Amino acid sequence: MLDINLIRTETQKVTAALLKRADAVDLAPILALDRKRRELIVEADALKMKKNAASASVKKLDQAAQQAVFAEMKEISSRVKALDAEAAGVEAELSKLMAELPNLPADDVAAGGKENNAVLREWGKKPEFGFAAKDHLALCKDLGLIDYERGVKLGGTGFWVYRDLGARLEWALMNLFVETHLKNGYSFTLPPHILNYECGYTAGQFPKFKDDVFLIAGAEDKTQFLLPTAETALISLHRDEILKEDELPKKYFAYSPCYRKEAGGYGANERGMIRGHQFNKVELIQFAKPEDSQKSFDEMVGHVESVMQALGLHYRLVKLAAKDCSASMARTYDIEVWIPSMKGYKEVSSVSNAHDYQARRGNMRFKRAATGKNEFLHTLNGSCLATSRLFPAILEQFQSADGSVAVPEPLRKYLGTDRITI
Repeated sequence: MLDINLIRTETQKVTAALLKRADAVDLAPILALDRKRRELIVEADALKMKKNAASASVKKLDQAAQQAVFAEMKEISSRVKALDAEAAGVEAELSKLMAELPNLPADDVAAGGKENNAVLREWGKKPEFGFAAKDHLALCKDLGLIDYERGVKLGGTGFWVYRDLGARLEWALMNLFVETHLKNGYSFTLPPHILNYECGYTAGQFPKFKDDVFLIAGAEDKTQFLLPTAETALISLHRDEILKEDELPKKYFAYSPCYRKEAGGYGANERGMIRGHQFNKVELIQFAKPEDSQKSFDEMVGHVESVMQALGLHYRLVKLAAKDCSASMARTYDIEVWIPSMKGYKEVSSVSNAHDYQARRGNMRFKRAATGKNEFLHTLNGSCLATSRLFPAILEQFQSADGSVAVPEPLRKYLGTDRITI
């Protein structure tokens, strides 16, 4: 959520920033509600002060004067009650509009969409094959790694079943990620897969993107949903808390399946595991001081790249333009892996800095030791990594003419072999 004080005092600056990611911006309704809310509060506070002053002096008056004061106090109480009720209604409407505003892009983030994304660097070389290379669907079928047909039978389109060495390869990736992130100083967590509305709101996915998740039918009291990413859970770990400055940065990672509706259908180039309703992912999260969040961001990008390089996969690092960043994020870098059969790159990780946007929604603060004042945290997240695209990339990039696939060196200890063969 944005700072209403910033919107009020630097309206043109906020509008210009939001226009990087929106075709039109109208802050007038928000400013009007903000003015009305403040006017109601000022009027109510003045009446409350008047009532308090009268209460303090009423004992000094004669009976007739007291009766007049009591009558006036009754009218004041009635008016204050009405003002408070009106202010609550205005506050609710203001909060609704504020919740719909996306984050401000960082100053150096380009305006526009994918057309303005910038490739920062590439690592490794695109594999060249002197034979008729297979796509990952054929490799999975020939090697007995994935059962797509039975996945559809069990769950419908967008689901699959890992089999034998396929299941072991998937789990080997998870083991590698866990070991790596523990060495990098992150705390391992396993969050619930069913979350409450507040988690979705804090992450910035609710209310605007509520239809993108799987809602739990018959949830009691408030909305519950299947987590679309472990970020949605981890970001709320410190919701409504005040941390100590010397605790920061706090670093967490989590393994979880991710459940996505993925509205819009499946294109011809998104068959197999490229796009699905359920996939596995390890997510990194940091809670940082504002002045340290860029350092944390760069660190997290480095952690993702180090895993990709250890696996030996050709990839590129892309800085996203404002419209291509998710609504909650001020800055995002994508790590995109090369998929030979698609002759293109697919995102396997997004590392993002939300600045204080999520912290304001979740009321997450820290106490500054030098001033004793509470300040909003900065929150960062990064997938390291999503396996549903990493798995196909490994198969396709490391395939051989005989139909076998070389196992990346860091995974061999988990699989007990250096090659997957027919």
